Amino acid sequence: MFDSKTYHARRDILRKRTPSGLILLLGNEESPINFRDNTYPFRQDSTFLYYFGISAPSLAAIIDVDEGRTTVFGDELTMDQIIWMGRLETLKEKARKAGVTDTMPSGALAGSIQHALQRGRPVHFLPPYRPANALKLSRLTGIPMEQLAQSASIELIKGVVAQRSIKSAEEIAEIEKAVHTSAAMHMAAMRLARPGLSEQRLAAEVQYTAHQAGHTLAYPTILTVRGEVLHNHHYGNTLREGQLVLNDSGAETAMGYAGDLTRTFPAGKRFTPVQKEAYEIVLNALHTATQALKPGIRYLDIHFLSCRMLVEGLKGLGLMRGDAAEAVEAGAHTLFFQCGTGHMMGLDVHDMEDLGEQYVGYTDALPKDTSTFGLKSLRLGRELEAGHVVTVEPGLYFIPELLDRWKSENKLAQFIDYGKAEAFRDFGGIRIEDDMLITGTGFRILGTPLAKTASEIEEIRSAAF
Repeated sequence: MFDSKTYHARRDILRKRTPSGLILLLGNEESPINFRDNTYPFRQDSTFLYYFGISAPSLAAIIDVDEGRTTVFGDELTMDQIIWMGRLETLKEKARKAGVTDTMPSGALAGSIQHALQRGRPVHFLPPYRPANALKLSRLTGIPMEQLAQSASIELIKGVVAQRSIKSAEEIAEIEKAVHTSAAMHMAAMRLARPGLSEQRLAAEVQYTAHQAGHTLAYPTILTVRGEVLHNHHYGNTLREGQLVLNDSGAETAMGYAGDLTRTFPAGKRFTPVQKEAYEIVLNALHTATQALKPGIRYLDIHFLSCRMLVEGLKGLGLMRGDAAEAVEAGAHTLFFQCGTGHMMGLDVHDMEDLGEQYVGYTDALPKDTSTFGLKSLRLGRELEAGHVVTVEPGLYFIPELLDRWKSENKLAQFIDYGKAEAFRDFGGIRIEDDMLITGTGFRILGTPLAKTASEIEEIRSAAF
């Protein structure tokens, strides 16, 4: 945990930004895998972590906006729990570390909410993303579950987003820890990989490296020779000479802060000439987009810049033609780059995505495009500010099914050479991703420098054999 003053100050800012009433923040419950006492590893709700720092299940908190009082609700351990889990901190001890002096049993939460509602006081809550919390919220407020999302407090969502978007120095240091470990995870995979090894073995090495550093995975590792499958968690393939290996993995610190890196490397010692040419296209898009990062620029424009660089490179490969800007405006690039260039990162690898991309990555003046192929997957479009932490992750993905559909429709053929594209149907995918802090004048790449050029990667791969 950070110092108790940090959490007290965060709550005070939120209270001042919120209209009168109560702010209700729910922590997460433990979730059973296949029976009650066999649970998934516990992960606290990120907003609860941000304002209280307590990583323990079955907690809730009320911030009384008008009276300036904060109460944490939860139960002390029973003797049975102590027998099985040992002597842990009391609720009062946990709350004290978060700068809270008032605690009450969990059974008192319903009465506090009902009392406020009966007096006509608003109860502000965030949209629930776990069924257990949705059930709890419905019981506490009397709002049917299907109406909870639209009943969530927009004022509270915007207040939380405004605070969590700007990372403090202590948060940046914690994120950097996660990125350091993430870089080590990637180096471990890059040094171990070779033809004949399974994806599963490499994924295990990535997870082992995270745990060895005292961290966990920030998200399920994507490690595959089928890099065109954007979220590939299969791990069932065996590496072969001539294939590309895409590793998208990141660590999460004990305090919940994430890293998120991607590297693509040859299964053998070297890229083939065509692989290297495609790799350089993605690397150039990454470099160009990164160099443009600064406060005041819209990330939407960073995305379009990255897409234009990809098109220019694909023209060099003979896969695309025509004016790059016109091709991007028409969406022709999305045959090869179907997703967004990056997203916010912090306590969540896709930071605050549970609160809604329209509030986190966009604004009332710049609403999210939810229908256009390619743009609907761009999680971040808003103007960047100093203190934002974002990813930049351009890629090229050759998806046979998508190629077949577009070719059958002769879609945007003025920009695409389908005959040349056929030769790439089994190519796979390439992604290169770094984590960036937006500074007052530009940007800083976070974490230990991780091999990125083709020559650096080939040097590591050659030494592995």
